[in-house]
Amino acid sequence: MNDTVQALLERMRRLQEELEAEINRRREDLRFEITGRRIVFEAEMLERQRAFRAGLLRYLREARLAVVLTAPLIYSLIIPFVLMDLWITLYQAVCFPIYGIPKVRRSDYLAFDRVHLPYLNAIERLNCGYCSYGNGVAAYLREVAARTEQYWCPIKHARKIRDVHARYPLFTDYGDGERYRKELDKLRKSYY
Repeated sequence: MNDTVQALLERMRRLQEELEAEINRRREDLRFEITGRRIVFEAEMLERQRAFRAGLLRYLREARLAVVLTAPLIYSLIIPFVLMDLWITLYQAVCFPIYGIPKVRRSDYLAFDRVHLPYLNAIERLNCGYCSYGNGVAAYLREVAARTEQYWCPIKHARKIRDVHARYPLFTDYGDGERYRKELDKLRKSYY
């Protein structure tokens, strides 16, 4: 990887740290803290948030009919999500040790903290849990696929790809066979 790309990646890492620091400052404004896996709001903030909870009957009464009617279709995706989750977990458990690829920690990609927000009713909590699971499985799958690609084919595409994964900048340039052969073994071992 050339020095310019390395410098840009480092700058992106620093910007990400700044963004996370700003998010943490906002967390202080909302007066909650994370202790281990538990999120605790200050008592006054908890009461204030409960005042924003929409009652279940009012929530259903105000829902558009099209939204209610399409809900079963949306929730039917739970089947492929679960199958994908199971299959990806099995795939990496079997294949990654053979190739020497570090396993992806599934728990790093699945977060169900929004289901505990006091201003959400039961349906909203269910929806948040469902979306957290679906997007978490998608992110987990993406990281497993990215590590697989890094092992088997760490070459950038000739055309611009929208929203590449975090490993992609490390890959060799399209058409640079010399660098590909020279750095393939190193790329196969440089998981962070």
